[in-house]
Amino acid sequence: MSLRIVFMGTPDFSVPTLRLLVEAGHQIIAVYTQPPRPGGRRGLDLQKSPVHQAAELLGLPVFTPVNFKDPEERERFRALGADVGVVVAYGLLLPEAILTGTRYGCYNGHASLLPRWRGAAPIQRAIMAGDAKTGMMVMKMDKGLDTGDVALTREVEIAPNMTAGELHDRLMHVGAKAMAEAMVKLEMDDLPLTAQPAEGVLYAAKIDKAETRIDFSRDAKDVHNHIRGLAPFPGAWFELVGHDKAERVKVLGSELATGEGMAGTLVTDDLVVACGSGAVRLTKLQKAGGKPLVASDFLRGTPLVAGTRLA
Repeated sequence: MSLRIVFMGTPDFSVPTLRLLVEAGHQIIAVYTQPPRPGGRRGLDLQKSPVHQAAELLGLPVFTPVNFKDPEERERFRALGADVGVVVAYGLLLPEAILTGTRYGCYNGHASLLPRWRGAAPIQRAIMAGDAKTGMMVMKMDKGLDTGDVALTREVEIAPNMTAGELHDRLMHVGAKAMAEAMVKLEMDDLPLTAQPAEGVLYAAKIDKAETRIDFSRDAKDVHNHIRGLAPFPGAWFELVGHDKAERVKVLGSELATGEGMAGTLVTDDLVVACGSGAVRLTKLQKAGGKPLVASDFLRGTPLVAGTRLA
């Protein structure tokens, strides 16, 4: 037996789930993804999404609607006659006509332990908040924002120095296996649903550029969580003030350290920075237009000594 699945996703995070569902023998009758966007070095070439590219390699039909406001678009979806819709980081709001347009509805792979971190940036927000664990949940979608009943949960520990990028890569494979398991259970009519608790709701707002600058006056744990929660993208940053201009430097890795001093000042020659309380060591950095470098390599090109102030 196999399910007739419409798969809906866009970024790299979605691709392992699509591939695993194909390997499991399900019929992927259509793949929906966001339309090609301008990209390339000059931003002039239209770039297909990672899911779009993966679907074409797998020989699957691809649809790229801008939205589902058009009645004809909704009817095309319904006419596919799918058993279920599988949604992983699609990036478009789905109206009720789509959510109810398959035999079993739509199931979403969400990267948090709901109801904590509903919304756009659950991976980053979990790390920035200092959470010790997160996970992947398979949820039956409803009209609310990540409010649907939960079908399956897989917890993942967040290591003390783990970055958002590392957690992203871990969760996308955990999520793929969870969704594949959920589809087996659904096929066997053995996928019970549990309502989310009313307590503990938190929203993971989209990351705003205005919050990416590092504030070294905060507690060292907060600074460390801020840095790793934004690594590698969009990247937390500080400025080095030179003779003629300030140069922005992204910090892509850090760890808690010992040291005291004025907040934002280097207290050692190996990039230990004093915070409002405690200190952090910067372990991976990147100048604008440059490559990410571990601290020792960065210091060879940009010597920084104790007493240097990071703006």
